Amino acid sequence: MLINRHTQTIEWGDCDPAGIVFYPRYFAYFDACTGKLFAKAGFPKFDMLKRFNIVGIPMVDTRSKFYVPSHFGEDVMIESSITEFRRSSFDVHHRILKGDAVAVEGFETRVWVGRDPEDADKIKSRPIPQEVIRAFDG
Repeated sequence: MLINRHTQTIEWGDCDPAGIVFYPRYFAYFDACTGKLFAKAGFPKFDMLKRFNIVGIPMVDTRSKFYVPSHFGEDVMIESSITEFRRSSFDVHHRILKGDAVAVEGFETRVWVGRDPEDADKIKSRPIPQEVIRAFDG
């Protein structure tokens, strides 16, 4: 299984008045780290969209579990991996680590989509190419 690790410095603008990360910022971290995971697999997002003629990989479900707060000035490690591929959707798991402690877990379900061939103003799921799936086998 392919895992991407990214060190994230908690910035002042990521925090609420108490100096801890405002929870929506975690979802922005997760989104960025999904892109970094695909890049590590050999599919930088800009190139991937053109290469496979897709609109993107929008999120259709997300949730998080919060265990330990993170504060302004801290460095955390974000580990991201794909836990399951289906025909046109896949699940991403993110773990934010503070040292050995899991501070936050994030879960995303995303869909591989392109333009709807019957209505170019709409999007429609497409099968995920096997070469993409194989790249995540590790």
